[in-house]
Amino acid sequence: MNNTGLALHEKRSMEPASLENLCVLYHSADYIVVNKHWDIRIDSKMWYEKQTVQSQLKHLFPELADPGTYYGFRFCHQLDFSTSGALCVALNKAAAGHAYRCFKDRLVTKAYLALVRGTVAEEKMTLEFAIGKNTTEGQTHMMCTEGTDGCENPKPCQTELTVLEYGEYDGDPVTKVLLQPLTGRTHQLRVHCSAVGHPIVGDYTYSLRTDSAPYRMMLHAYFLHIPLENEPIHVTAPDPFVPTLDSKWAPRRCVNVLEDLLKNILTKPQTEIQEEPEPVHRRSSPVESEEQQAQCQQWLCEWNLD
Repeated sequence: MNNTGLALHEKRSMEPASLENLCVLYHSADYIVVNKHWDIRIDSKMWYEKQTVQSQLKHLFPELADPGTYYGFRFCHQLDFSTSGALCVALNKAAAGHAYRCFKDRLVTKAYLALVRGTVAEEKMTLEFAIGKNTTEGQTHMMCTEGTDGCENPKPCQTELTVLEYGEYDGDPVTKVLLQPLTGRTHQLRVHCSAVGHPIVGDYTYSLRTDSAPYRMMLHAYFLHIPLENEPIHVTAPDPFVPTLDSKWAPRRCVNVLEDLLKNILTKPQTEIQEEPEPVHRRSSPVESEEQQAQCQQWLCEWNLD
């Protein structure tokens, strides 16, 4: 991305989500990678949900929509409503299958940027709290760590955390970190950060409804690498956590250089801790059945990394 494109992206990243406000990071005949806006859903069956990535794509690229799918587009993975960053979309069934196999075989590399509350004492940490569904009344929309009350069916999880910078956000001590999820559990990064006493800035849910002042949750899908055989995708979504975009963030001391960490991540083999998702059974019909859609959603949920 050149300087003009970066400046345009930075301007759009601070504007409210709209049908026109979509930044494309990569586009080919088979895939499109966008920089998902914060506080916007990927798709929705609710009639009142007008602002979604699916509706943005249909508005800007109507010719790319596939009538054989429910949403018109095949999302290769998921990002949470409150998370911004790189999101890959397959533009045909064959491309979706190739991407699916990369995820299934744990070949995809992702890295997230986050601002977390407090000063993280250790420069590098491996977080290994098993995560399950919270069955506690009033908290069923949340996940929880093994051993806590109401935690159902916890599964092994692993996240690598590396400190980038120490500083302040709106006068309070925070740490900018790089998070690499080695598994793909729902809300994994948010739960893991909260579990070590450093919830993500602006995470209203996992701060137990106390962190409501920031304009967004400070979690961003910065890096995405899908090693497709004929078209490897290697994309970064520009860092939104810089003082020029948000004057409340004041970095004080740099600990690690982001570019150097990415080089190390790409040369490190993925940890095979996540069990394989169930394979998607494909049919010859161009229209996906409800069963296929349900199976696809089940697989995608295993990769809801934030």
